[in-house]
Amino acid sequence: MKVLCVGAGYFATFHLESWQRMRGVELAAVADPDMARARAVGVPAFPNLTAALQAVQPDIIDLIVPPSAHDTLVREALAARPRAVICQKPFATSLGQAQSLAQAADAVGIPLIIHENFRFQPWYRLAAKIITSGQLGMIHQISFRLRTGDGQGADAYLDRQPYFQTMPRLLIHETAVHWVDTFRFLLGPITSVYSDLRRMNPAILGEDAGHVIFDFASGARAMFDGDRHLDHAAENTRLTFGEALIEGTLGTLTLGGDGALTQRGFGEVEGRVVLPPQAWPGFAGDCVHSLQSHVAAALSGEGQFENEARDYVNVRQVEEAIYRSNDEKRKVSIV
Repeated sequence: MKVLCVGAGYFATFHLESWQRMRGVELAAVADPDMARARAVGVPAFPNLTAALQAVQPDIIDLIVPPSAHDTLVREALAARPRAVICQKPFATSLGQAQSLAQAADAVGIPLIIHENFRFQPWYRLAAKIITSGQLGMIHQISFRLRTGDGQGADAYLDRQPYFQTMPRLLIHETAVHWVDTFRFLLGPITSVYSDLRRMNPAILGEDAGHVIFDFASGARAMFDGDRHLDHAAENTRLTFGEALIEGTLGTLTLGGDGALTQRGFGEVEGRVVLPPQAWPGFAGDCVHSLQSHVAAALSGEGQFENEARDYVNVRQVEEAIYRSNDEKRKVSIV
């Protein structure tokens, strides 16, 4: 199964490393305008997707590029008729553009998978199984406290992702969408949101702190509490990005900053570790590798695709509702 990657920047390193250690998959080429960066990967390198497609017929095209490039590159990738296209998040520059690209993929019958990898983190995959099994009873709420600790001062984000400083929408559009999708994965459809967002660092353009309350069709609720200025107890604050608590009528699950997942029964004082901390390879519990392995497996007939564009458009709808709620100071329903 041949893979063509477009993009060789900071986050692309996790994609590239993952493809290269996957059985049954060949990283056939990399395209990036920075040819030195592309050649450093050690596979055939090209300056752009057009040039790469003249030399390679890929089964998978993995677009590891910012939203401003999505419209052009997704359409070019679909026109090449691979077996699947993967596109990084945040998906597209607007809800309308995301809907248009999803329709374009459906029109040619090619799976367009959004690289939303947090739902593939091992603690959330296990949490989903425990919730589905009924061990926690009826889920009342999930709360997540994002504490990345990288948002302070005039040089915030400059060492890794400097474009964060100039994004007009940061905390929700770039970061919290991970939990919009993860909450959907764990609890089902979101019906309404209420948000209160703030910009704490005057050196950046967008919001970097805030609270969002989610209502679900099941009757459950979730709280996203994000502050990029503050940290949490973890040697690597980018492993889990914060701490989570999932509460049901029969017990709770607690996610710590070390990636450990602890289950406690209702009325009990002590919990038991159901997922111990460990030295995960790759990014954030090796979720990039898990997502890419999932796509390769689905192409081989093992399971169904998650996060196809037509479904992921709902994440963009929820995102727009969050910003609208903040602007209008009211709860907003998801249409």
